[in-house]
Amino acid sequence: MGQNTVNANDQNFSELISGETPVLVDFWAEWCGPCKMMNGPLNELAGEKSGQLSVAKLNVDENQQTAMNYDVMSIPTMIIFQGGEEKKRLVGARSKAQLEAELTEFV
Repeated sequence: MGQNTVNANDQNFSELISGETPVLVDFWAEWCGPCKMMNGPLNELAGEKSGQLSVAKLNVDENQQTAMNYDVMSIPTMIIFQGGEEKKRLVGARSKAQLEAELTEFV
């Protein structure tokens, strides 16, 4: 986990996504190569968009209930939440530029 990202888990998830500030949740696992490739871009975005966007990481192996609740079938899956509701879902690794393009409507 990066210095700018928040650790999400089954216990804090509902509270984490309930605010009006958009939250990008990265559903990942330690064994997932493409997930590891996302660490740098996500951490950079979290730092650059601080105050406009929060970035959280949820390990699907350790927090299976939340992953099942949101039908996460493959990883990495990134879901943007705002006000507790899913607003957008991105499946698969992306470059930082691609992520920024996907997030323009939120930040």
